[in-house]
Amino acid sequence: MSKLLDSVKFDADGYLDDPNQWTEELAKEIAAREGITLSDRHWVVINYARNEWKTKGEAPTLRNITKNTDVDTKELYGLFPGGPGKLAAKVAGLHKPTGCI
Repeated sequence: MSKLLDSVKFDADGYLDDPNQWTEELAKEIAAREGITLSDRHWVVINYARNEWKTKGEAPTLRNITKNTDVDTKELYGLFPGGPGKLAAKVAGLHKPTGCI
């Protein structure tokens, strides 16, 4: 694990305890831990998720992401394989989403 990842606390599922500690550098480290190299398309989703959290206090659902960005469902699953809502929230430094699987 990197020094940056060691400098912040995560819950048992690997989500950042305090979303206010999130930085772009931390996002890159979390993504690398999850086997993802971030592209511009990842940042579209991450920045949207962060903005939703700032305004609504929670991570957006998959439907919300695909409805309000130009990233469709197929691309979202390609960017964040296995569970895009959860994985996008994790990389964005948010808590585990409640509204999606």
